[in-house]
Amino acid sequence: MNRRIVRITGCLLAGALAVSSSGFHTYAAPLAGISNVTAMEIEEGKTPAAGISLALAQCLEESNDAAVEAAAQEAEQVSENETPVVSSEYADIAIAQVDNYVNVRSEPNTESEVLGKLYNNSAATVLETTDNGWYRIKSGSVNGYVKCEYVVTGNEELAKQVSTKYAKVNTTTLHVRTEPSTESSILTLVPVGDDLVVIDDESVENWAKVTTEEGDGWVHTDYVDMNIEFVQAESKEEEAARLAKEEAERKAADAAASAARKKAESKSSGSSSKSYASPGSSNGQAVASYASQFIGNPYVYGGTSLTNGADCSGFVMSVYAAFGVGLPHSSSALRSVGYEVSLSDAQPGDIVCYSGHVGIYVGGGTIVHASTPSSGIKYSSVNYRSPICVRRIF
Repeated sequence: MNRRIVRITGCLLAGALAVSSSGFHTYAAPLAGISNVTAMEIEEGKTPAAGISLALAQCLEESNDAAVEAAAQEAEQVSENETPVVSSEYADIAIAQVDNYVNVRSEPNTESEVLGKLYNNSAATVLETTDNGWYRIKSGSVNGYVKCEYVVTGNEELAKQVSTKYAKVNTTTLHVRTEPSTESSILTLVPVGDDLVVIDDESVENWAKVTTEEGDGWVHTDYVDMNIEFVQAESKEEEAARLAKEEAERKAADAAASAARKKAESKSSGSSSKSYASPGSSNGQAVASYASQFIGNPYVYGGTSLTNGADCSGFVMSVYAAFGVGLPHSSSALRSVGYEVSLSDAQPGDIVCYSGHVGIYVGGGTIVHASTPSSGIKYSSVNYRSPICVRRIF
């Protein structure tokens, strides 16, 4: 038995009808005196229930086709209106534009408590705008107020400029290819867990263009995980914890380097055909001087030997290991060691991080690094590629 559920709303103008979102047909009763009737079942081909006039039944029957047509039209309109719009991943991001940082406060006034700092080019989400010219923002763990004049909103190009999109390798060894095709030649290899800066993930479906030490290449998106990183606000508690951690790491690195130096001085120089000086004092200049001894030695993918071959992160790891400092064998993980300094403040011994690559700053705008299989360990300008960050150990 085919049934229609009809909802009658009361005595309105004859012929008026609508279709509810639940699928019930809703009719306005055409006759006076039929009010407060909310719902009834009308079976196909049968007389309406008692109390409902024949005129109403005829009205329902005649309007059935119109109702179906109206329902189809309305459903089509709803479908068109509710088509999800894919917004840009950079939309709704607010960016701080200040000399250094702007205080994030507990209330929208300069007399309230400072909760944290939103540094220049850091990102936040605007939660509300006050009447007196403040934004309530959420950035990292900080939720508070900043003056509107220090934050730029609705500028997707700026958001792209101050963020970095990474392709993190999720397969054992990623092949970076010269063209977006599995038939093209392999430009370089990247181990699982490392990541590369993405410079284009829109022009070719299922492929992303990335930057590497060997040049720009292409990776298939099945083998990487995409993510976008913004600098976010730092709360007072996070700032205090960071400074304490940095100081503790400096002291630990100094102690480890001192112990490593004493151990090295007690040993002979070894039987190598080429002799190398032992690590010197525990400072960045000593690290830079020690690392520079290995210029001309080979690059070996996955290697950690300063004499027989190392890759970029293996080289940095092994140089610092000579000073008793344990570092990860991963270019992406090295972006989190020690503490960050600006490129303009870089000192000898600092670790300079690039997309899928790292080197050691030796001063004078120069790094030493295990570059490629064809060039080995060599010097390069610190700006030969765009650095992501600079990390300091000592």
